[in-house]
Amino acid sequence: MAGVSVSSSSITYKRQRVFTYKRQKVLTSILFLAVPLVLLVVFNYLPAINMFLYSFAQWDGFGPIDKYVGLQNYLDIFRKPEYFSVFSVSFFYFSGAIVQLALALYFATIVSFKLHFKNFFKGIMFFPNLINGVAIAFTFLYFFQPDGGLDTVVKFLGGSSDNLPLWLGDRRLINISLAAVSIWRYMGFNFVLFVGAIQSIPSDIYESSELDGADRWQQFLYIILPSIRPIVILSLILAVKGALSVFEIPYVMTNGLNGSATFVIQTVNTAFKLNKVGLASAMAVALLVLIIIITVIQNVLLNEKQDTQKL
Repeated sequence: MAGVSVSSSSITYKRQRVFTYKRQKVLTSILFLAVPLVLLVVFNYLPAINMFLYSFAQWDGFGPIDKYVGLQNYLDIFRKPEYFSVFSVSFFYFSGAIVQLALALYFATIVSFKLHFKNFFKGIMFFPNLINGVAIAFTFLYFFQPDGGLDTVVKFLGGSSDNLPLWLGDRRLINISLAAVSIWRYMGFNFVLFVGAIQSIPSDIYESSELDGADRWQQFLYIILPSIRPIVILSLILAVKGALSVFEIPYVMTNGLNGSATFVIQTVNTAFKLNKVGLASAMAVALLVLIIIITVIQNVLLNEKQDTQKL
């Protein structure tokens, strides 16, 4: 009986220790998560909620809210072309993003095979992503100036100095020039994503395909591309989001002038230059909803395509 009593006490003690350990584990997890959660709520969720409330108001950003106007701000966005027509500029950045993804995937595929100095090449490709966007914008601002770096290169290649275009002064070229800057800046980020995804593919697959007579193009088409499909989809989603929310490069280089204003620049100008914070908040909410809708449609279309290919 004594042995049974001792055994029962031991089991009870062990259960208490396990229960205490679980409580400590949960408490520790809560304490570690408390600070980032508080920061997330204070600096992300609360401002987002306030922005949503401001979108139904007429307010200049100073003092109390003047009055609530319901959906009037949202109606103004779609009724007045100066607010919504700037989305056409996003087409240039989206086209540039597609070119950027294609180049990043091409270079990532090259360095994934045997290549001399490939680590050095990886560093060169990723370096632009480490530079501040404002610094990049100022650098290319001088690069596109008349008699600047680009004009010097064109003259060196045999171009006439009398017919050089105004890269940032011609409305037909300004958005193409700005989109080219975005390609140079963000290609390194997608390059690193693609390299990591490609290197995760087992080397045995490549060896088996080579024994079957597959060349590099066939390896890319039937091994690499299907294997990294989730990363490609993620990059496409980020490309759409980035094309719709471009800000710092056109804002610093042109201040949105000469037809280069994006929807985000228009939103900032509406809030801080025209002092229409309520309308600007509605524009920000509309942009968020548009990005969500496009992302959902994109996911649905890509998943349907994948299911069709499986069948």
